[in-house]
Parts: sequence; C-alpha cells; structure tokens
Amino acid sequence: MKIGIGYDVHRLVKDRKLILGGIEIDYEMGLLGHSDADVLVHAIMDSMLGALALGDIGKLFPDNDDAFLNIDSCILLEKVNTIIKQKGYCVSNIDSIIVAQKPKLAPHIDKMREKIAKVLDTDIENIGIKATTTEKLGFEGRMEGISAQSVCLLTKILQ
Repeated sequence: MKIGIGYDVHRLVKDRKLILGGIEIDYEMGLLGHSDADVLVHAIMDSMLGALALGDIGKLFPDNDDAFLNIDSCILLEKVNTIIKQKGYCVSNIDSIIVAQKPKLAPHIDKMREKIAKVLDTDIENIGIKATTTEKLGFEGRMEGISAQSVCLLTKILQ
C-alpha cells in the first residue's frame, strides 16, 4: 500500500464557471486557472501521484502548455489513473475536503463523489468528499479563493 497527500488552491474571479469535483456549480464566481481550475480534482491527482512519488500535476500538465488550456480536469484525472494502473496500483480510497466560505457545497457532494468514482472506475464508497468553511477567516473566509486537500491510498494490483 502507498499513501499520498495533495493540496491545491485557486483564486475566485468573475466571468468563470465554478467547477468542483468535475461538476459545474451555479455561482457568481469561478476559479482562475490554466485548466478549468477544479481544486478538488487537482488535489486528488496530486495525492495519487504523491503516493507513488511521481511528482505533481504541474510536472505532468504544465500551465505553460496550451494543450491543457481550459481542459476538463477529469480528463487529466483519467490520465493520472492510467499512469497509476500502469505502475501496478489502483485507488483503494480517497478522502478529501474542500475549504470554501461560499457557495454552500453540501447539496453537490454526492454528485461530485459519483463523478470522481466514475472517472476512476471505482465504487462511490471509495470516494470521500467533505466541505467546510473557515468561519470567515483567511483567504477562503474572505471569499478570495477556494482550497482543497486530499489523501489517497493506493494498493498493489494482484496479478
């Protein structure tokens, strides 16, 4: 078994869609980034890559490569999952948390879990997602951005 941790943060801006956990959330602001800026999926990918000491998503999908401009982060997640499987591992489980003052994310958590489980070809019970606020403290509390953290346990695929 191998365990990895991931973290990501993006700034909230006007005139961008808010994509979290692979789904679009109706909100007046979105996250700024080279891709769709899905902080949750980015943190999950980094936790998967970290478990096998493969670096981070910036190494695999650099933000100066136009091939990844505005790309759906779930496409990148699928690529990371393929790499993990090629190395002889599969996702055992993922636990993650989104830190955002707004919007309210609880109504969207199950859809996020379903989407990520589908992309990773695993059971929904293997995908944990929580959301919290910072009680108006810090950049998330001031609604300047959203962050996410993830841990991932990989297990060796039995031949």
